[in-house]
Amino acid sequence: MAIENVNVKVKINGKERCAKVEPRTLLAHYIRDDLGLTGTHIGCDTSQCGACSVMVDGEVVKSCTVLAVQADGSEITTVEGLGDVNNLHPIQQGFWEKHGLQCGYCTPGVMMAMVGLLKQNPNPSDEEIREGLEGVICRCTGYQFIVEAVKHAAQIMRETEVQLVGEER
Repeated sequence: MAIENVNVKVKINGKERCAKVEPRTLLAHYIRDDLGLTGTHIGCDTSQCGACSVMVDGEVVKSCTVLAVQADGSEITTVEGLGDVNNLHPIQQGFWEKHGLQCGYCTPGVMMAMVGLLKQNPNPSDEEIREGLEGVICRCTGYQFIVEAVKHAAQIMRETEVQLVGEER
């Protein structure tokens, strides 16, 4: 028996997008394979590494644990939606200036998780940042640089009153 594909429509990084997918398609694969946004990485397919973290309706989720059909009608932000080379989001600027990038594989997921943290706590301590990093794995073990990058991003946001992803403008 053939499984019918279904339309999944989302607003991703501010643009309406739609693709027909198998009902069992994971959101991570929908974003990468069907929408062509390859900044969301797939590291483990078991929700342990967090490389696939994105924001769905303002909440950080691991996109390998969500079916694309569950996100139908949602607003999604991926790392591509944070900023660009000419207009970096403070978290991107923090990672750039404080060497939080490491090899870069986990970076998109870490950035999205930290945007979620800063949304809840705009002035986190080192310990709170480390707790916020639980669920995302940097295999380069460069967490100190990541902590510094997040602290720097928080400072930039306080100084410039930059709005976070998912907040009303």
